[in-house]
Amino acid sequence: MNITETLAQELNLRPEYVENVISLLDEGNTIPFIARYRKEMHGSMDDQVIRQLSDRATYLRGLEKRKEDVMHAISEQGKLTDTLKKSIENADTLTAVEDLYLPFRPKRKTRASAARAKGLEPLATRLIVGTKQSVEELAQEFVSAEQEVNTWQDALSGAMDILAEDCSVNAALRGHLRALIRNTGELVSSGKEVEKTVYEKYGAFSSPIRRIQSHQVLALNRGEREKLLKVELVCDDEPALQLICRSVFRKPHPYEKQLTEMAQDAWKRLLFPSLSREIRKELTDTANEQSIATFALNLRPLLMQPPIKNHVVLGFDPGYRMGCKLAVVDATGAVLDTAVIYPTMSKKSIPEAKQTMQRLCEKNHVTCIALGNGTASRESEQFLTEFIRESGMPIQYMVVSEAGASVYSASKLAAQEFPDFDVNLRSAVSIARRLEDPLAELVKIDPKAIGIGQYQHDMPQARLSQALDGVVEDCVNAVGVDLNTASPSLLEHIAGISPAIAKNIEAYRQENGAFTSRKQLLKVAKLGPKAFEQCAGFLRVAESKEVLDRTAVHPESYPAAKTLLSLCGYTEQDVAERRLSDLNDRIKKEGKSQLAQRCGIGVPTLNDIAAELQKPGRDPRDELPAPLLRSADVMTLGQLKPGMEIVGTVRNVCDFGAFVDIGVHEDGLVHISQLSDKFVKHPSDIVSVGDVVKTVVLSVDTDRKRISLSMRGIKQH
Repeated sequence: MNITETLAQELNLRPEYVENVISLLDEGNTIPFIARYRKEMHGSMDDQVIRQLSDRATYLRGLEKRKEDVMHAISEQGKLTDTLKKSIENADTLTAVEDLYLPFRPKRKTRASAARAKGLEPLATRLIVGTKQSVEELAQEFVSAEQEVNTWQDALSGAMDILAEDCSVNAALRGHLRALIRNTGELVSSGKEVEKTVYEKYGAFSSPIRRIQSHQVLALNRGEREKLLKVELVCDDEPALQLICRSVFRKPHPYEKQLTEMAQDAWKRLLFPSLSREIRKELTDTANEQSIATFALNLRPLLMQPPIKNHVVLGFDPGYRMGCKLAVVDATGAVLDTAVIYPTMSKKSIPEAKQTMQRLCEKNHVTCIALGNGTASRESEQFLTEFIRESGMPIQYMVVSEAGASVYSASKLAAQEFPDFDVNLRSAVSIARRLEDPLAELVKIDPKAIGIGQYQHDMPQARLSQALDGVVEDCVNAVGVDLNTASPSLLEHIAGISPAIAKNIEAYRQENGAFTSRKQLLKVAKLGPKAFEQCAGFLRVAESKEVLDRTAVHPESYPAAKTLLSLCGYTEQDVAERRLSDLNDRIKKEGKSQLAQRCGIGVPTLNDIAAELQKPGRDPRDELPAPLLRSADVMTLGQLKPGMEIVGTVRNVCDFGAFVDIGVHEDGLVHISQLSDKFVKHPSDIVSVGDVVKTVVLSVDTDRKRISLSMRGIKQH
């Protein structure tokens, strides 16, 4: 297999670009670096395409390695024919390779192996070929007291066991039967005592395998693990038996009756159980990958939510008995003040709580409140809205997901950041910072704990972590970080920077003061030339005298950037003072291709440099819609009525729809059928986490706290 050509064809990419990316990856370059600074080599692929290419290349290389191992194992047995070798070489999946290897795989003792040991394989062969003898006469020849074959029936039974096993390891037959099950089989579930549980609709459920949804597979699997559901794969036996029979003999056959009985045994005892397990695993693997993809799809916009800049934010961690923890942070995330209030305990404590809020807000000039959505959030929101109305202060608030905040609060990182704070106060700080800079705060938390996606705890954790770490890495590098203010937890997601190097950067800052140039990075312990190459472009040094250090222009392109400025009649001071408004016009006048050639770079790099020179240190999140802040207009679930139009924020997107925060504590579900007037293949085609959308209430189930919403027929922003 030519991996380059296969990848190019599968992903619809030019072979030379594929080859270049694979070479860059093999040389130890990171995906963010390749995506941003090697565009000429891959035709400006984005990081997601490169990551897909990398994953697929890893699979194909693993496939080729497995082919070599299998051929070597069969060759050692002296059974590797030219035909078999060619079949293995042409196999395009690991499943196909394993099917071909199955007859040669070392086996535990089976009925068939016992029969072979008794010398019954020639009988099996003669039964297939057919003779003029009766079955009894033929089998009688193999009766042997020495071999413990006492009767002709024993001989026949042993031969049939051999034939049944041969059928079960027949690669072509397994392939046909696998396709049959996929096309005609059903997944069926039953369960008792599942009413009013999440498995209610799976108590008597069936779905064709070819149509079953990923979230249904995952729900069935979880219900089965919890012993609330019985799940099985069912398939019509008759077509399968016909396929098996056709693979063994042609009608008419002298031993048709016996061979048909053998086919039934092979199917029910060996083939169907084995293939059922395979297909269940296949369905689960596909569902897992879909779920992981959905998780990644949700995580990206969540991390890339625009920060609330230049605000003093009060983080409000709601609670009952232990009170509500408050933490005021400034625009840089530094903690200014903390307090504990008890507005949810009793009405008597509300006036004192309001006084404390008044003092904190006035003293620190609070302009925004971040309210956690956990326990006592509803009561806390009512208190907040009342306080805002009565105070008359121009304060807005936003309900922020607390998912993972408790994980962070109890972590070693939180203890290092706030050794004198209790766990709940740390959580309040985290909630405030999530509003100010979601990316910088959320990177401190295991992505699995952030509370988006579906069935994340059921996923293969290594694969999930790999996918989510990739998303975090892409987002952090797309935004870039300030070398002098970024935390080690943020720095370690920068291309080329390991957790150890991130700590060394922090140690260097503490010992030597703020970095004054990118070049100083080379003085950091364990940060060598390769790591510098990978990370430098994603780190900003606002204090640097070199203006390009404040941009995403890579140091290797500084000469090109300065040449471009000169050719277009600008200076570096013009960059610092943002006086390049007509740079694009001058580039167009000079000719983009000609300028790129004179600067010694490609056109894609020229475009990137020009964009950075015009907006040094730009934050791509600033171009996205701002989050929806609220005033004192809180509603309750009981106030919702069918037909109401409400604006909300998308909190989660899954296979069957999107969950929208409409300000009543419980998120409403916009089912996939209600997302658009047109057919929707997947909810992610219509909405993303963080989107502000207009919805209409379809129904409200107050007992089960479920809200059904629709976006059909509504013109969005």
